[in-house]
Amino acid sequence: MEERLQRRKLDALKRGVHRVTGGESLPVAAHVVGVGKAGVDVIAETLRQMQPGAPKFTALAIDIGDQDLGELRTLAATIPAERAEVSILSLEVPRRKDLLGVLAQYRDFLRLEYPRYSWNPTYQPWLPEAAELPARGPFRRAVAKAIYGAAYYGGARRLERAVRAFAAGVDASQAQAMVAVVFGIAGGTGSGIAVDLARHLSNVVFGRRVLVAGIGIAPSDGDPAEQTGGHLLPALNELDCFGDEDKNRGIVMGCGELFRNPFTAGFLMVPQNHVWLQTRDLAATHRRVDREIASLLTRRGGVDLWELLRLLNWVAAPSTQHSAARTPWGAKWIHMLGFADTDGPVAIGTDLPASLGLLADYVPEFVEMRVPDPVDADVAVLADAVQRAFLPDVPPQIVAGAPAGSVQFILPRISKTSLAVYAAASAGYDHEAPEVRLLDHALLLEQGVLLCEPSTRLTGMAGASLWDGTGWIAVPLADLRIDPPATNIVEIRHAT
Repeated sequence: MEERLQRRKLDALKRGVHRVTGGESLPVAAHVVGVGKAGVDVIAETLRQMQPGAPKFTALAIDIGDQDLGELRTLAATIPAERAEVSILSLEVPRRKDLLGVLAQYRDFLRLEYPRYSWNPTYQPWLPEAAELPARGPFRRAVAKAIYGAAYYGGARRLERAVRAFAAGVDASQAQAMVAVVFGIAGGTGSGIAVDLARHLSNVVFGRRVLVAGIGIAPSDGDPAEQTGGHLLPALNELDCFGDEDKNRGIVMGCGELFRNPFTAGFLMVPQNHVWLQTRDLAATHRRVDREIASLLTRRGGVDLWELLRLLNWVAAPSTQHSAARTPWGAKWIHMLGFADTDGPVAIGTDLPASLGLLADYVPEFVEMRVPDPVDADVAVLADAVQRAFLPDVPPQIVAGAPAGSVQFILPRISKTSLAVYAAASAGYDHEAPEVRLLDHALLLEQGVLLCEPSTRLTGMAGASLWDGTGWIAVPLADLRIDPPATNIVEIRHAT
């Protein structure tokens, strides 16, 4: 039965059941929340590529500090209000006393936010009193999470008001709305804030009625030192505990419905290392990645993104019906937006999977290619190159829609263990001191749980209870650590 369903699925994808044909009337609108510099830059490029006549675009840019927001502010000021509404929020680093005061009240905030919140009697702020609070970045993930929490819950709650205003703008759209949360996976600010922001956006503000997709930009070999190392293991594992339904049930079981996967439309990873290897220019690499993401968000007024979400969440639904969040992906929850040159140095060769950061064990069921012109004579050559590079079960499917000079291809159903960065991050994490490992985390710290450490309550499970607490999750440690330690080695107390 499973084999027969798989054949039906691949046949339907070849027929293009997920595509919106020219005769269909489907007004859609893609809106963006950009977190950290990577997300902010994607919003700026999206504004540049906005098409005439498209539905009104709503965006929310969030960063710690103001140093990377100037270009977006200047650009947003030139866009008529009827075409785009762009909110830009610079989070200040609060005084240590004020920050710790907000963290001390986190249980009360969560109870107000979610009446069925399970009270944690042993909760303490996850940042020790002596924690370093730099005036500007880079920020550790746990510190970025604390600054986000202070802006969302503390004082005038300006961040919560900004998130709700963004949601109101999305709701006012006269089209089927989709929201993309864009951030850099390797950055402490982006990855440290995005998990909580997506949770608040999808599970609290929207009430899971609007499709929310995660778009995470993968690291490259050219990134600065602070964007490499052990913090990538918790970052990837936190996303894994959202995207993998079994793991997410284990999180919800111990921590409540607030932690149900907020990425209701799935998660898309965007590689950049293959561009860096050719350019050795980090700024040029970032511009190319921004261009490819913005192109996907804006083409045909957002219809290309809508088709992509239908492609990745196929359940044999009619082509006019969206099926996001219905297909269980399990451990293979990552989908990749790959891209290369139609005629240039970023070529499609047999070494492309490795330069994208994929290990040899990944073989896609299908690949959909988007090119500027499907009837171009060179398209067949590109399709053959994609077939030889990735060896999909069915020949690549070719459709229109890519920036000039580019070919885009969607690689579905990738597990985190098929990413080269995952093994490297695991090795880096294993060599870190316990107090550094805490600062690598973000998700679940308010629950008193350190995700990537052995449980202090349930044998064989992950999720160390911080400070002799009672927090727990039902996720096997072997699913989060390549070489799980036999015993819990974490000992973190406020005295440190």
